[in-house]
Amino acid sequence: MQNTIIDWPKPENEMVYDYLPQSEPRQVLTATIQKMERNKIDIPLVIGGKEIRTGNIGTCRIPHRFKDEVATYHMAGPEEIMDAVKASQLAWAEWSRTDWKTRAMIFSRMADLLAGQYRQQLNAATMLGQSKTVYQAEIDAACELIDFLRFNVHYMAQIYKEQPIAAPGTWNRMDYRPLEGFVFAVTPFNFTAIAGNLPSSAAIMGNTVLWKPASSAVYSAYHVMKLFEAAGLPPGVINFIPGQASQISDPVLSHPQLAGIHFTGSTIVFNTMWKTIGNHIQGYRSYPRIVGETGGKDFVLAHASANIDELTANLIRGAFEFQGQKCSAASRAYIPDNLWGELKERLLTEMATIRMGDVSQDLSVFMGAVIDENAFDRISSYIQYAEQSDQSEILFGGKCDNSEGFFIEPTLIQTTDPSHRLMEEEIFGPVLTVFVYPENHFEETLALCNNTSPYGLTGAIFAHERKAVEQSLEVLRYAAGNIYVNDKPTGAVVGQQPFGGARKSGTNDKAGSLLNLLRWVSPRNIKETFVSPTDYRYPYMS
Repeated sequence: MQNTIIDWPKPENEMVYDYLPQSEPRQVLTATIQKMERNKIDIPLVIGGKEIRTGNIGTCRIPHRFKDEVATYHMAGPEEIMDAVKASQLAWAEWSRTDWKTRAMIFSRMADLLAGQYRQQLNAATMLGQSKTVYQAEIDAACELIDFLRFNVHYMAQIYKEQPIAAPGTWNRMDYRPLEGFVFAVTPFNFTAIAGNLPSSAAIMGNTVLWKPASSAVYSAYHVMKLFEAAGLPPGVINFIPGQASQISDPVLSHPQLAGIHFTGSTIVFNTMWKTIGNHIQGYRSYPRIVGETGGKDFVLAHASANIDELTANLIRGAFEFQGQKCSAASRAYIPDNLWGELKERLLTEMATIRMGDVSQDLSVFMGAVIDENAFDRISSYIQYAEQSDQSEILFGGKCDNSEGFFIEPTLIQTTDPSHRLMEEEIFGPVLTVFVYPENHFEETLALCNNTSPYGLTGAIFAHERKAVEQSLEVLRYAAGNIYVNDKPTGAVVGQQPFGGARKSGTNDKAGSLLNLLRWVSPRNIKETFVSPTDYRYPYMS
């Protein structure tokens, strides 16, 4: 038994590569993309460290060239789910008792592997499978996932250090036990970093995990799974079970050993899962922890004192990067009439320069394709609704083309109705709707912004008048779990802006912070008395 006491160093955020033309990272990435495009792979389930092939096959397509496949994958059914539960519980017996330093070393090694030899492989998988530009892939699949791994190790050490005080003659200590059972991690398509963080943040605290990645992002998720294995994660700690939700959720959510849910996805799905858990509450060994980050209808609210150049750049980046497929993307904007005329001209001019195309063959484009046909149809329907509404006008974009890839132009819409459907509902695509308000109605617009949407994820305030900033932060206190002043509502960085929202945007357990890891432990307090009393009588009884 090693007796080393480690003061784990505080990590720093991973440096973002710039991928300038002729740079070595760009050349390595380009070669990796070409190699991965040529080599179609077959993706198995991974249960208890063993590759399982069910013969029930799905395909991984390139969204910007949907006729091209990069992989096929095997889908889990109820039988494989039961095998995964058994494997997780066999692994739990040892993993839940594994020294925290050993766990820290494994995930720290994974971070270093990703920062080095695996960096361009995971970036390339994200670009090909999710149609992310080189920059969007780099800040997600590389930097953010590296940050999650390194910072979570640091937060784990902080948690274990937090101990109760002790009176003379006693020793009090807190044992941060893993949850009894398994954690079910359900991850989305839009962030490879989230796909890696949801299972690993639970596992780092000693839990074992069943991981269901989004069907539209199995390709990059499998590369993350291979990275877990390369880092030395023991078999069965994280079990990789892609497949149809209908085949997976029922046996998982009804299992007595379900200890927790770590979820990122739609509000509707999360609501359904919570209800299902409630219906099975009598059958669980413990009350499952339910942690979820769901939808958003994220706002940008400008004051009359806002800078138009800043607004223009941040509205475009906030609304249209990664085709607006971020739960934090700017989707509704409130602009005062004193700024709108000039801002509108600037937006139309700048949006006309946005290049959209094949992100894996042309690294200079700003936008790629939306993830799949369902997303294309849903986003297109909102644009069609705006075209037909007498309360909205499409100012730019609106064209949708799925002849080769699922391309939707960056679309700017103005509405005269602050309660318009496009101001209230999550679209999850490159569509920004603007409501223009009278300059002297700032207070009323703050209240309008606060009450319009059921979500509470992110928001941005643009103002150079300090009083307006403070007033906005007060009125919009519950409108967003992450709020930005003179910056876009996207781009949270691990360790800098812990991420999550409330209302219908989730449980606000702040991924990328100590708060999230606390959800994956069940503390036990231990009091030890050095010399115990031998007489029940107290002195006052003399």
